[in-house]
Amino acid sequence: ESSMPTDRIEGFLHPDTYTFTRGATEEQVIGTMVKRALEEHKKATANTKAGVQLNLLEAMTLASIVEKETGDPSERAVIAGVFYNRLKKGMRLETDPTVIYGIKNYDGNIRKKDLQDPSNVYNTYKIKGLPPGPIASAGADALRAVAYPSTHAFLYFVAKGPGSGSHHFAPTLEEHNRNVKKYLQARKKSG
Repeated sequence: ESSMPTDRIEGFLHPDTYTFTRGATEEQVIGTMVKRALEEHKKATANTKAGVQLNLLEAMTLASIVEKETGDPSERAVIAGVFYNRLKKGMRLETDPTVIYGIKNYDGNIRKKDLQDPSNVYNTYKIKGLPPGPIASAGADALRAVAYPSTHAFLYFVAKGPGSGSHHFAPTLEEHNRNVKKYLQARKKSG
């Protein structure tokens, strides 16, 4: 695709190191970053898993969520798979980074009222499907993960503990709730 499918630039500025000549205009800088994002999307989707059918905006949106959910590149395809599984079952994505993105003046704390706010169009605890657009710029790993997600039965994930960067995955709510307890215990220990 040669142009962006949205009027918002969010999610279409590829994160990387760029070299520009002195005097480069804002339009040239943005144009280069958008062009690179579209190239990375095209590269990632050159190897798309059978059954994965996302348009450019949907792919960039889901990749941005995967990008925000984990800093561990080895988990990105698993997390993408969790979101595909949820979407296929008609479940809400229920992902905190989308909610946070939609909160005006976010202060670092997500509250129950934030998760219940139906006026936040990025509140994936309330809306079904993907939010209206990307919440961040996704790197190449997240784009590849969305094009070729892991196949598994997981529907849930929670951090293993504060600062760990990795997650416990679960196919059932019961198992997920046990993992949440482990996370809360780890958080309490790290105090």
